[in-house]
Amino acid sequence: MRRTISFFTGVIMGGLVGATIALLFAPDAGTELRGMLRERAENFTGEIRQAVGERRIELQERLDILRNPSAE
Repeated sequence: MRRTISFFTGVIMGGLVGATIALLFAPDAGTELRGMLRERAENFTGEIRQAVGERRIELQERLDILRNPSAE
């Protein structure tokens, strides 16, 4: 139990120190940095949605083939 508490205390302290250092050495102003992060997140989300859509179509085609094997 004591090791677990020590571990989580270390994780929290490390996270706080890391976040502080990141803020101090950030190359852009806060609003610019948030905007860049938001844009990257939106691009990433769009890419994931596109990949999910493509995979859904592929799986639907496979399901159709399995349901009706004579249609090939």
